[in-house]
Amino acid sequence: MNVSFQLYSSRNVGDQKEFLKTLADLGYTQVEGFGGIYDEDAPAFRAAMDELGLTMPTGHMALDDLENDFDRVVKLANTFGMTHLFGPFLMPELRPTDADGWRAIGARLQKVQDKARDHGLTIGWHNHEFEFEPLATGEIPMDLILEAGPDVMFEADIAWIIRGGQDPLTYIKKYGDRIVAAHVKDIAPAGENLDEDGWADVGTGTVDWAGLTAALREYAPNARFIMEHDNPSDIARFAKQSIENFRKF
Repeated sequence: MNVSFQLYSSRNVGDQKEFLKTLADLGYTQVEGFGGIYDEDAPAFRAAMDELGLTMPTGHMALDDLENDFDRVVKLANTFGMTHLFGPFLMPELRPTDADGWRAIGARLQKVQDKARDHGLTIGWHNHEFEFEPLATGEIPMDLILEAGPDVMFEADIAWIIRGGQDPLTYIKKYGDRIVAAHVKDIAPAGENLDEDGWADVGTGTVDWAGLTAALREYAPNARFIMEHDNPSDIARFAKQSIENFRKF
């Protein structure tokens, strides 16, 4: 099974190229890029990946870059071999407060997708909790994004869906054909792992990853599984325990 690793999780290791060897030795075959990686010497980073047999089919790209620095985005995608690019986050001051605002986000992503198609790229959105917190009207922002961007793909961050108060199984079933990647992360029991923002190594927390993995394989058969932890206290421990546990699901 191809298992990927979101390099944002290891952003504090110092030398990400060195950490790639740890990931390869543990059995990871793919990594997912984010902004800090693109600031490195991209050809050298790609060479380090190639030497270890790692690929980078997916990556996070800021919405501003997707819209306003598209040529650089394409160049980076080609350098790293990425085919799926996901907008990862909106700062609080940029988050819409009504349905029309969220639909506008979807329309903006669709506009980028229309350009990206000619370059062999697909554009999608990666969620946090706020896209699943109901508006005053009861509407869910993620629904509105995908409604207004009919060709926009979905990278489902399962644990953030849960923290947003929703059942991830509902959205796996609803959008399975548009889920091309899923972030595999876990939530610690209440009051635990406070130094890690309440996250846990995959398979050690409260998320039913055995059941959700089965659901993703059924309803989103094209989804890539990407291990992530937003604030691990021991990145090597997280990487090792997570892939070992995930292989059991």
